[in-house]
Amino acid sequence: MSAKYWHRLAHERELWQQGLAWVAGVDEAGCGPLAGPVVAAAVVFPCRWLECGLCAKLRGLNDSKQLTEEQREKYFSLLSTHPEIRYAIAGVDVEMIDRINIRQAAWRAMNLALDRLDPKPQHVLVDGLKIKWLAYAQTALVQGDCKSYSIAAASVLAKVTRDRMMREFDRLYPGYGFAQHKGYATPQHLAAINQRGPCPIHRRSFAPFRPVETQLELSPPPP
Repeated sequence: MSAKYWHRLAHERELWQQGLAWVAGVDEAGCGPLAGPVVAAAVVFPCRWLECGLCAKLRGLNDSKQLTEEQREKYFSLLSTHPEIRYAIAGVDVEMIDRINIRQAAWRAMNLALDRLDPKPQHVLVDGLKIKWLAYAQTALVQGDCKSYSIAAASVLAKVTRDRMMREFDRLYPGYGFAQHKGYATPQHLAAINQRGPCPIHRRSFAPFRPVETQLELSPPPP
């Protein structure tokens, strides 16, 4: 196994060498969109990879944003069916996002995903900055989804899961283009909002929905 692949497993290997067998990478998808849930995933690789290295089929794994949709689907299948990889996925819906704000909702989704792992992780690798109230010992890695294979794996599971949910929402709420933009603020999406107003999965705490709602409330009812 080349040095490149060992390097992106370095944080996991360091913790495994300390005797921590259950090391989870965690990441979220969906903080930025105007619609839909935020989804988090947690992934635990087998500690025996300390000696043999990453499974060869996973060596192209990367931050989900750096992969094509086809590649993400391929890695989702490999990760979710591998007999030695443990993973869990959790989401927080729009109502909760609007109630507690998107950052708190993302942290809640991460905690939920980690809580669903069995056994519970002994240490967590987190993408970005340290999460103050994460219920697990943690190491925060800026751009961690490019530095840690387990975080990259979590980013793929979260992204694919959320994209599939948005395609289903596209069937429930046609006309907004959710299957294409996944809820992000594209010109197509903003034009649909301007024409139709928000639908039930739009985040009312995000701009531009507050101005839209105010305008709708002040407008007289149709004759």
